[in-house]
Amino acid sequence: MQIAYFTNTYYPVVSGVVQCVDTYRRTLGQQGHNVFVFAQNAGNHVEKEPFVFRYPAVTLPAYPNFPIAIPVSPKIDWLLPSLKLDVIHSHHPFLLGVTAASKAARLNVPLVFTYLTRYPEYSHYVPYNQKLVKIAIREYLANYMQKCHHIVVPSDSIKEELANTYGITRQITTIPIGFDGSMWAAVDGQAVRRAQGWGNETVLISVGRLAREKNWPTLLKAVAPILKSRPDTRFVLIGDGAERASLEKLAQELGIAARVNFTGMLSHSQVIGHLKAANLFCFASITETQGLVTLEAMAAGLPVVAVNATGTRDTVTHECEGLLTENEDSALTRAICRVLDSPTLWDRLAAAALKRAQCFSAEAQAGKLVSIYHQARADQRAGRCVQVAQPKTKHRTYSFPLSTTQ
Repeated sequence: MQIAYFTNTYYPVVSGVVQCVDTYRRTLGQQGHNVFVFAQNAGNHVEKEPFVFRYPAVTLPAYPNFPIAIPVSPKIDWLLPSLKLDVIHSHHPFLLGVTAASKAARLNVPLVFTYLTRYPEYSHYVPYNQKLVKIAIREYLANYMQKCHHIVVPSDSIKEELANTYGITRQITTIPIGFDGSMWAAVDGQAVRRAQGWGNETVLISVGRLAREKNWPTLLKAVAPILKSRPDTRFVLIGDGAERASLEKLAQELGIAARVNFTGMLSHSQVIGHLKAANLFCFASITETQGLVTLEAMAAGLPVVAVNATGTRDTVTHECEGLLTENEDSALTRAICRVLDSPTLWDRLAAAALKRAQCFSAEAQAGKLVSIYHQARADQRAGRCVQVAQPKTKHRTYSFPLSTTQ
């Protein structure tokens, strides 16, 4: 098949969306399909892969790591018809997602949309009345999704959420983001441990963008008493973002700064290496659609202690691959200590986590996507779009352009 992926974020940006696009681009290519990626301008980034086309982009001072795509490119307008596309797959509803919908209609090909982000939970990025912003986002999403021929969601929790909020019950499929196990096999966790000088320390680790919606203060408060009472333990936080300075300040205030490592942004292979070098994955985000980093930690053989929230609970079963808690730092503290104090429990959770991760191979998930693309083509030919109910509200409909990153 000839497949076009439209995404507002791609390399050199590092994010869950980028990882999703790259994983399926490579895997579908290995299965004989051609995937063309349309994304934001990458500045001085050297393209290492074929079939990647860039739209102009601007960088805002507040978000220097996330260039904003400008969806105008005469070159791409000229190129697209010659690709003879079978399907256009959008990974965002805004900016290039709008372009994807427009091109799909113009080229008479189906539009598939992956709902990768709980967009209303990111409303704080828009400096306006939050109630109205959330209403506007929900109405915008409703208008966008009814242009699609199929919706892909990464977890059943999000599928249920869309059914409850928008009444979507058909032409929607759960396909978790897969991972390429060969990348884990190629990385030596012990080499990373030696390079970091961690020795025999117990390493608690977490990964994610340092942003408000990721709930990092709760996690820092949870690990604080553990780091203070167990001098052979440290906490490693991989990622970067607008909240880094405030989180570093919080670590100072909690008296744990010397035992907390803020690594900043790492490459994907470096993230895998750090995960394989650690002992326990900890996570407090309550806004995940799948929690890809949790799955990747499990693939590294790590037990999980996390807040029981959407996405995470679709990947982790309580008392099986990890422990799920209430959204309270004290609950997380108790669960982490429970795992650390019981080698038998650690072994059982780690073995189950690794086994569970093997169910999410990229090859299997890509095969499901291809089936969705064929179904979307049939629905498009029959004139069947996704049926969406507008969220009930007494307020007017807003249609201003919004953007978000994951």
